[in-house]
Amino acid sequence: MKRLVFLLFSAMLTMFAVAQTKVTGYIYDDLGEAAIGANIIAEGTTVGTVSDFDGYFELTVPAGVKNLVISYMGFRTETVAVKPSIKLKLTSDTQQIQEVVVQGMVKQDKRLFTGAATKVDAEKAKLDGVADISRSLEGRAAGVSVQNVSGTFGTAPKIRVRGATSIFGASKPLWVVDGVVLEDAVEISADDLSSGDATTLIASAISGINADDIESFQILKDGSATSIYGARAMAGVIVVTTKKGQAGQSKLTYNAELTYRQIPQYLDYNICNSQEQMGIYQELERKGWLEYSSLASAKNFGVWGRMYQLIDQGKIENTEHAKNEYLRQAEYRNADWFNALFNNTIMHNHSLSFSTGTEKGRVYASLSAMHDPGWYKSSQVMRFTANLNASYDILKNLTLNLVSNASYRQQKAPGTISSQTDPITGAVSREFDINPFSYAMNTARVMSPTDTYRRNYCDFNELDELDKNYLELKVTDIKFQGELNYKPVRGLEISALGAVRYYNSRTEHNIMDESNQARAYRAGIDPENSTIREHNSFLYTDPDNTKAEPISVMPKGGIYDLSEYQLLSTDFRATVSYNSDFGKNGDHIISLFAGGEGNMTDRQYTWFRGWGYQYNNGGVPFSDYKLFKQSQEENSQYFANEFTYYRNLAFFGMATYSYKGRYTINGTIRYEGTNKLGKSRNARWLPTWNVSGAWNAHEERWWAPTFNKAWTHLSLKASYSLTADRGPSSVTNSLAVFQSYSPYRPSTDASETGIQLYDLENSELTYEKKHELNIGAAFGFVDNRINVELDWYKRNNFDLIGYVQTMGVGGATTKLANDATMESTGVEFTISTINFKNPNFTWSTDWIFGWAKNKITKLDSYSQVYSLVNGYGRMQDYPVGALFSIPFAGLTEEGLPTFYGNDNMLIGPDNYGELNFQEYDPEQIKYLKYEGTIDPTITGSFGNTFGFLENSLKLNVYFTYSFGGVVRLDPLCYVYSSQYSDLTASMKEMKNRWVVPGDENVTTIPAIATTRQYSTINDLSWGYSAYNYSDQRVAKSDFIRLKELSLSYDIPKKYFEGQKAVSGFMVKLSAQNLWLAYADKKLNGRDPEFYNTGGVSSPNPRQFTLTVRLGL
Repeated sequence: MKRLVFLLFSAMLTMFAVAQTKVTGYIYDDLGEAAIGANIIAEGTTVGTVSDFDGYFELTVPAGVKNLVISYMGFRTETVAVKPSIKLKLTSDTQQIQEVVVQGMVKQDKRLFTGAATKVDAEKAKLDGVADISRSLEGRAAGVSVQNVSGTFGTAPKIRVRGATSIFGASKPLWVVDGVVLEDAVEISADDLSSGDATTLIASAISGINADDIESFQILKDGSATSIYGARAMAGVIVVTTKKGQAGQSKLTYNAELTYRQIPQYLDYNICNSQEQMGIYQELERKGWLEYSSLASAKNFGVWGRMYQLIDQGKIENTEHAKNEYLRQAEYRNADWFNALFNNTIMHNHSLSFSTGTEKGRVYASLSAMHDPGWYKSSQVMRFTANLNASYDILKNLTLNLVSNASYRQQKAPGTISSQTDPITGAVSREFDINPFSYAMNTARVMSPTDTYRRNYCDFNELDELDKNYLELKVTDIKFQGELNYKPVRGLEISALGAVRYYNSRTEHNIMDESNQARAYRAGIDPENSTIREHNSFLYTDPDNTKAEPISVMPKGGIYDLSEYQLLSTDFRATVSYNSDFGKNGDHIISLFAGGEGNMTDRQYTWFRGWGYQYNNGGVPFSDYKLFKQSQEENSQYFANEFTYYRNLAFFGMATYSYKGRYTINGTIRYEGTNKLGKSRNARWLPTWNVSGAWNAHEERWWAPTFNKAWTHLSLKASYSLTADRGPSSVTNSLAVFQSYSPYRPSTDASETGIQLYDLENSELTYEKKHELNIGAAFGFVDNRINVELDWYKRNNFDLIGYVQTMGVGGATTKLANDATMESTGVEFTISTINFKNPNFTWSTDWIFGWAKNKITKLDSYSQVYSLVNGYGRMQDYPVGALFSIPFAGLTEEGLPTFYGNDNMLIGPDNYGELNFQEYDPEQIKYLKYEGTIDPTITGSFGNTFGFLENSLKLNVYFTYSFGGVVRLDPLCYVYSSQYSDLTASMKEMKNRWVVPGDENVTTIPAIATTRQYSTINDLSWGYSAYNYSDQRVAKSDFIRLKELSLSYDIPKKYFEGQKAVSGFMVKLSAQNLWLAYADKKLNGRDPEFYNTGGVSSPNPRQFTLTVRLGL
C-alpha cells in the first residue's frame, strides 16, 4: 500500500513538473538600455517577478498559462506568448511616468529612487527655431525658473532650481552632459546675465550642443537627487543625455528649420511719436535748454542741435520761418527706427544624423549647421556642431563607450563696453552704446536715420557707426570622453571614465578710424573747437605742465581690443556598482554604488588694447608716447594675462535597500576637497550626505484588488540632506593674494613697479552649506490617465559667504566669512491628464506649478542705496534679489518731486542733498520701501496637446506663466539728468506731466525743470534720479505668455511600408512668443523678462518656424 501511494505521488509530481514551464528572458527599452524592475506576470494568476538591474528575469510559469503580461511604467504593456527564452523590446508611452532616473553618474530604478527629479523629453520640450537648448526648459519642470533676460544667441537665461541658494553666489544649476560636468567658460553671476556686457555672449555652457542630439533632460532638485555631486550641486543639477545608436536599427535623419523673426513695432511700446516728442522739445526750448549757446558745443545733440549746425553751415537761413519749416519736417517725420535697424531675414538650422547598431556595437553621429543672417544690423551667427557617440562590446561583459562633441561659432555683434553705475545718482549708463534695440527704444522719432547728429562731441549716425564699431567672436569647444564598463559577475559593474574639454573664445572689438568712438578721442582737436577741447573728457592734459592744453593721445587710427578666454578641463572617475536581489522571488533588493573622481579646470584670460590701429592704412599702428604716459599716471593697463586653477577631489558612496520594491531606504555620502577655499583641512574638505526613504503603496498585495484601475499607483517619499557649494566665483583667497601694480607717482620720471597685498589669506573660509527636507508624493488615477506629482521642501542654508566688518587687524576692515544664513521653502506639483483617447482623437493636458520663497536670516554686510533700488543689493530679513524704492510724496506747486525720508521727513527742492545713494547704514535707509523680489515666486506652464488621425496630426498649445516678481521700469525720460537732451525719446506718460500749477493734484509725473531751477536748486538732478528709483517706477513682472503654438503632421509609417528609401516624413509649423496674454499695464508693452540694458542684449522675438524632418 505504501509503495502504491509513493508511486501515485511521484507520478503526480512528475506531471506537475512537466506541466510547469521555466522561462528566462531579457527586457530592454527603445534606447537599447536594460529595463530595470519591469513586472512580468503569468496571465490570469498572481505568479510573477521583476527584471533585475541588467534587464534579465526568470519565472516558473504554472501549467495552462499561455501568455505573460509585461509592464513597465513609461512604456506600453505587452502580452507575449510563453516560451523558454524571451527577448522583448518595449515601446515608450509618453503619457506614463518614466521608470528610470538618470543621475549622470548612475541610473536608478524609479521604484528605488527617493529624491525629487523631473525627466523632460527633449523632443517634447524642443522649441523649433531656438538654438540654445537651455531655453526649452522654461515651464517644463515644477520648481525650475527660466528667465529669458536676454535673447541674443550665446547669452544664458537665468535658471533657478527651487530659487536662490546663495546670497552673493550665482545660484546656477550644475550642467552634466553624458555623465561629465560641463564648466562655464567664464564665471558670470546671475545678476550680470542681464548686463548686456560682451562676456554674456559666452555665458551659456551648452550653447555648442545641437538640440537635435539631445535625448532627454533629468532635473535633479532635492538633496537626495543631487547629493552624489556633493559640494557642486547645492543649486540643483540638470543632466543632459544625448542620443545613442540602437541595436538592429539603421536610420539617417535630416532636419531643417527655417525661422522668421518679426521686426518690433512701435504699437507694442509706449514711445512718443514725433508730434508728441516735438511738443516736449518745444517746452524744453521755452525753458532754456535748447539754446544755440548750449548746443553748439554740447557733448550730444539731436534735431535742434542739427538745425543750429546747418545754420552755421549756411544750409538753413537764420530766420523763424526757415527754422520752423525744418522743425515741422521733423515733427511729421515719425521715423521708424525698428525698420531702419532690423532685418527681414530667415535663420537656417540644418542637422543630419545617422544611427545604427548591432549586437556588438552601436553608433550615433551627427552634423549640424546654423546660419543666422542677423535679426538686427551688425549681428550674425554661424555655428557648426559635430557629435559622435559609439559603444562597442569588446567582450560580452566588457563595453567601451566613446563620446566626442565639437562646436565652432562665429558671431558678430554691435560694439560695446561694460556698463557703469553712478554711485552719486544711482544711474546706470553705458558709454558709446549702439545696441539697435536700445537705440530704437531710446532715440526720438523726430530724427532721421540718414542724417548726422552728435554724440561724444563728434558727428554720429547709428547706421554708419554699426558698420564701423562691432564685435567679432570666435568660439571653439571640443570634448572627448571615454568610458569602460566591466561586468565580471552578474550584478557587479566596474566603470572607469575619462574626459577632456578644451574651450577657446576670442572676441575682437573693432573700433575703426572714422567711428564715433575713435573720433571722440580727437574731438575738439580735429576739427578744432576750443570749447569742446576744454570739456572733452577723452582728451589728455599733461599734469607735468601747468600751462598744458588738452591734447589727443590717439591723433590717428582706431582701437583694436582683443579678449580671449581659454578653458582646459579634465575629469577622471572610477566607480563600482552592485545590484542584486535575494530571498523568495527576489523580495530583497540591494543597490550599492561607490567611487572617486578628480577634476581639474584651468582658465586663462588674456586682454589687449591696441591704440591707434589704422584700419584704413593696412593695420599699421600709430602710437603716441603720451598715451603710455597717461596710462602710467592713471595706473591703467593696456593688456592683461590672468590664470586660475581649480582642483577638486571627491570620494562617494550610495546604498539602497528595498523590500519588494515597496519600502525603500537610501543613503549617500560624499567627501571632497577643493583648492578654492581655505587651506585648513576642516575648511577645504567637506563630507556631504543624504538619508531618504520611499513607500510604493501600489506594490502592496492589497492595492490592486482594492482600487483596481481607479487608483493606479501611490508613492510617498521623504529625504533629508546636507549639500554644499564652493561659494561665489570671486572667492579665491585660500592663500594671501599678491599682485603687481604701478604705484601712483606725480610724474612719469618717478614711476616704478611694486607688489601689493591684494587680499589677506582666509584659511578658514569653507563651503556654503544647505540642509534640506523634502517630502513628496506621486499619484496615478484611472489607469494612469491622471498623474500627479507633489513635493514640499524646506531649506536652511548656513555658512553662506558674505562680508563682515572687522577691527582692521591685518590691514582689512571687511573680510569674507561664512557668517550668513538663509531659509527657503516651496511647493511644486505637476498634473498630467489624458482627457480623451481614441484612434482618431487624443487630448492631453499638463499643468506645472512651482512656488518658492526665501529670506536672508543673517547678514552682517550692508548694501548701498543704489544697489538696493536696482535689485542687486542684499539685506537681512528680506529675500535675495529684494527690490527697494524711495517713497514718493507727491509734487510741489512747481511740479518738482518730493519724497519721504526717515521718520517721514519730507525731502524736496530745499534738501535733495539728503538723498545719498551711497548710504549703507541700516538706520539711515529705513525709509526705503520694499517692493518685492526681482525673481518670481511662482512659475509654471499649462499645455494642451491634441492629436488627430491616429496621432499623426498634432496641435500643441503651450502657455508659460510667472507671478510674484517685480521689475524696475525704465527711467521715465532720459532728460531727467544734469542736462536735458534733444536726442532721447520720451515715454507717453510724459504727456501727463506737470505743466501748470494745480497739476500736482492730478498727476505724479514731474515737470520739466527750467534752466533757472537747475542753477538755483542744489542737487536737482538727484531729485529727478530719485524719482526714477521711486515706488512710482515699479511694476509687477507677472505674465501669462503663449510660449508656443505648433501644428505638425507626421506621415503614418504604413505609407512607407514596402519601400526602403524613406522611413518617415514630418512637417511642422510653430510660433514662439506669439501673445503676451497678461502683464502689468504699467509695463506698457515691455517684456517682463527682458532687461533693456543695451550692449549686446536683445529681447526674445516673436518668431515663426517651418520644420521639415526626413527619415531614410
